[in-house]
Amino acid sequence: MDAKVIWKNKMSFDGTSDSGFVVPLGTDPELGGDNDGFRPLELFAIGLGGCTGMDVVSILAKKKQKIHTFEVKVHVDKSTDHPKVFTKVEVEYIVSGEDIDRAAVERAVELSVTKYCPAQAMLSKSVPITHKITIK
Repeated sequence: MDAKVIWKNKMSFDGTSDSGFVVPLGTDPELGGDNDGFRPLELFAIGLGGCTGMDVVSILAKKKQKIHTFEVKVHVDKSTDHPKVFTKVEVEYIVSGEDIDRAAVERAVELSVTKYCPAQAMLSKSVPITHKITIK
């Protein structure tokens, strides 16, 4: 995989990768930006949520779980000093549907965490990640 960012102006960039999609990157006005795009570290959290979410939905479909809604929330604590790295991450899986089997969701999350999600594998080497499951 190859990725690149292209400077537009001030602190604004467009990011792209092999898929060809473009994502805007920006920052706050007090940091010289125009508040016109994702902060780079936000994309780490979104990538983690997307990676594990795709795993869990795929596994639950194979387990014949009838999902109506599914959401992954990623809460990140960061250090207050530079570089403001992640210090703690909590990933919450919120599932609703017909007769959702908690054990099936737990197993799907476990498989994502331990086997399938490269974002979790990479981030867990540098920051503790906890997991929470909410079934509505």
